[in-house]
Amino acid sequence: MANIHTDPFFIEAKAVVDATGHDAEVVAVAARKNPDLGLKVPGEKSAYASVAEDLVVKYTGRVMEGLYVTGMAVAAVYGLPRMGGPIFGSMIMSGKRVAELIISDLKR
Repeated sequence: MANIHTDPFFIEAKAVVDATGHDAEVVAVAARKNPDLGLKVPGEKSAYASVAEDLVVKYTGRVMEGLYVTGMAVAAVYGLPRMGGPIFGSMIMSGKRVAELIISDLKR
């Protein structure tokens, strides 16, 4: 409102989940701001629902220590086909899988 530049707020977390959907915004920002991390976000491929449902769940997980990806952000990060709509429940299965992986990682 005062038209003054404000530095971003900082938070600290043991786990960050990118569940931002088709653009994988969190991973994309990390890749852009920190090229030395070696992260890439090639984007999703054309829709192929019968294959994409299984692949999204399979690739759900840790992108790097402390950074996880779930849902359609998985397709963007790994260049997988999109689903054309989460019609077989893979969004729920992907979310459950990432939660289980984070719990397991945090116990180490």
